[in-house]
Amino acid sequence: MPTELRPIRNPEPHSAAPHVRKGVTRLTVDVPSSYRSAPPRRVQPASRWSTPEFIFYGVIFCLVVPIMVWIPVTLSSPSHDNYTLYKRRLSPGWLFGRQVDNSDMQYRNFRNNIPTLGALVFAFLGFKTTWLHFAQMTTYSLYAARLHFLLLFSFCLMLGLHGASVIKIFVILSVNYAIAKSCQGSRLGPLLTWVFNAAVLFANETYDGYVFASIHPSLAALDSIEGIYPRWHVGFNITTLRLISFNMDYFWACRRTGPVNTESVMTEKQRANTPHPLSTYNYQHYIAYALYPPLYIAGPIITFNDFMWQLQRPLSISSRSILGYCVRFLVCLLTMELVLHFMYVVAIKDTKAWSGDTAAELSMIGFWNLIVVWMKLLIPWRFFRLWALADGIDPPENMVRCMANNYSTLGFWRSWHRSYNLWIVRYIYIPLGGTQNALFTTVLVFTFVALWHDLSFRLLAWGWLVSFFILPEIAANHFLPPSKYGEYWWYRHVCAVGAAFNILMMMAANLVGFVIGTDGISYMLQQLLRTSKGLWFLAAAYACLFIAAQVMFEYREEETRQGIYRRC
Repeated sequence: MPTELRPIRNPEPHSAAPHVRKGVTRLTVDVPSSYRSAPPRRVQPASRWSTPEFIFYGVIFCLVVPIMVWIPVTLSSPSHDNYTLYKRRLSPGWLFGRQVDNSDMQYRNFRNNIPTLGALVFAFLGFKTTWLHFAQMTTYSLYAARLHFLLLFSFCLMLGLHGASVIKIFVILSVNYAIAKSCQGSRLGPLLTWVFNAAVLFANETYDGYVFASIHPSLAALDSIEGIYPRWHVGFNITTLRLISFNMDYFWACRRTGPVNTESVMTEKQRANTPHPLSTYNYQHYIAYALYPPLYIAGPIITFNDFMWQLQRPLSISSRSILGYCVRFLVCLLTMELVLHFMYVVAIKDTKAWSGDTAAELSMIGFWNLIVVWMKLLIPWRFFRLWALADGIDPPENMVRCMANNYSTLGFWRSWHRSYNLWIVRYIYIPLGGTQNALFTTVLVFTFVALWHDLSFRLLAWGWLVSFFILPEIAANHFLPPSKYGEYWWYRHVCAVGAAFNILMMMAANLVGFVIGTDGISYMLQQLLRTSKGLWFLAAAYACLFIAAQVMFEYREEETRQGIYRRC
């Protein structure tokens, strides 16, 4: 994919030595593949943090950020005129005697089930330890014992979650496996794989997960065996990505020439791109991968090749790393609790309780709703990745940047759902030509992403808006490449002007796709563009975003000085 408009970074690989981060880069989410050790292609500028320009930016930050927090807190006060319109959506809280906005259904399902999920994790790890302990007393190899434990636990988990619908899941998995094995290295394999899995997604939505009684009246009794989560098809889109990954990895393995990789240590990218012997692509491994308990419900997404390399050659994940990641998860969880207890922006958005609100208040309702969307996805992803790490599997990290630390549409997409982006690049973007057909592949990718999330016009509009908003960035990279103009003093400021525009467009697209829809964004734009106060606020907001972009640039420059390179 084309790079976003910003200074050149050092692309050379990082050495295997551990990297010690200093200063503000301690806040950067650790992704080992981001480290670089070779000399940069250009002289790195000295740190600007202590210059008059950035001291001024710091003063603005100290003034503006508290106001951004104060506005939604004020709107969430029981004394506010609109409070009665949304108070029915609030629930009893546990912080400082305040109520909590637990009205977002997706996050509520996770939040209310944290104790159950925690018990499931401890049960998984406890049973695994016991299983492997007894396996050591037999002729069982540890690898075979671990594989069989995963198969048994996965089946029990499916049965508990989905009841008799586990039959439907295994039918779909088996048909997909049969397509891969029957086609092998034939080009018909990828075509049938994509057609079948797309048909499954549409059929799941159309027939609401299917009903046994509609197949035959004698099967009606199976419909009563529902399990804890009978709507299995709602989250099956995640499993679909794993089915496609297995078939495509097997297809490329069948067409491989040359020996299989025998290196004892491989990077994340090498594990994903390096095929296994064909015997590895069997039904047991396929089921263990597709239904892997820590990642089954929500991901992150890991390719079949990567999963099997880690299963066969376990990584060395220290207890200290796992504990540190656990602390990071708990901090994120507590931050979300503070937001939900003091900012009732989700309830305000759902009830459209914004009558009489100013342009600044409307904008903060939208902004903090985007923050909630970011956190409600980040927290489950962190939780399930933590579970996988405790099991010895290291899936790709999602959300390696805060939502408010993005200025590039392309960079935002790479950092938001990073594991999904890596999947998209491997299985769609590169096979369709990549940068050789950038416009076509970008539109197709975001159309697929939108429909994969939900078969609705709102998300389809989001996909097309994102594709459209990428065009100015691509044009800017073409006409103002950093390789040609990056050394000029004015280049950073021109980039900041474009970045501020980009941020506004990204916020609008994501508000349409994930928060208020096309009707809501239309009302917000009317309040911003058709009133003098709205226009003044928009100008002030643009100036603040210009400053924010400058800080983001410098933060990335600091990362580069510390040997960290990211395309986001």
